[in-house]
Amino acid sequence: MSTFLELKSFYKHINRSPETGESEVGHFNVFKVEDLLVSKNRPVTYSRRNFFKVSLVTGHSKIHYADQCIEVRDSALVFTNPMIPYHWERIDERQSGFVCIFTEAFFSRFGHVKDYPVFQSAGAAVISLRAEDVGFYNDLFLRMLAELEGDYLYKYDFLRTMLMELVHSAQKMVPTAGQPLSGSNAAERITALFAELLERQFPIELSNQVIRLNTPSAFAGQLNIHVNHLNKALKETTGQTTSQLISERIVQEAKILLKSTNWTINEIAWGLGFEEPNHFSSFFKHAAGVTPKQFRQVDLD
Repeated sequence: MSTFLELKSFYKHINRSPETGESEVGHFNVFKVEDLLVSKNRPVTYSRRNFFKVSLVTGHSKIHYADQCIEVRDSALVFTNPMIPYHWERIDERQSGFVCIFTEAFFSRFGHVKDYPVFQSAGAAVISLRAEDVGFYNDLFLRMLAELEGDYLYKYDFLRTMLMELVHSAQKMVPTAGQPLSGSNAAERITALFAELLERQFPIELSNQVIRLNTPSAFAGQLNIHVNHLNKALKETTGQTTSQLISERIVQEAKILLKSTNWTINEIAWGLGFEEPNHFSSFFKHAAGVTPKQFRQVDLD
């Protein structure tokens, strides 16, 4: 099971105050890689965060995603988003560079950060840098760090502009190709990450909360693998298809909401990703043998 790192925990880990990166909207901060290094011998986990991160790193390392491992031997830009679990393995103890972290709210004035290719999949997230490129990005991070420490009234607007320059200049470059993993280990890894993505969406605690992933293709997209590859891995390890596993978990949550809340069936349907309530009713009846209304009225458990 991968760990979940919130901003508060991240700052506690590095012994800093999160308030130093607070703007009027959202959160933004820049650090030197050297100040963030932890023990190389820490057990391998696939960590996820509630913030976005852009890293400029120099040093031999490997970045592990669902079914691929991307090796960085020199310098690279690495973009990570909260929806894609990953693990960063340092091969060389000597690592340098910068890390920029920010929340989705900080980026909102420019649009939806999740829509940018470098944040959409592991396949576009790691960009190897030529020697002549390293200087440009190093200077850009230094400019952001200096601006962050300054007292300019509109510094966070300026920092958003520099962040945009970083994202767009990186997207013009070719991503580094990852090496696919094979065998049962890859299937088990994909299954674990699929289960993590699925379970992370629950429980639904607010009537306006909507799950984002409810189809095999949506999960495959987040894991940066073909949907057939995902199906094969899950079938091999669980004996069930992707659709079956998704449906079982949605039905489980539907039963909980029907019994424990006074939300309307329309609200529950919407929260579970159904745009049409009648589609939810048909889905639930097929799985549970009764309609949502009947299930709510009679204790069938």
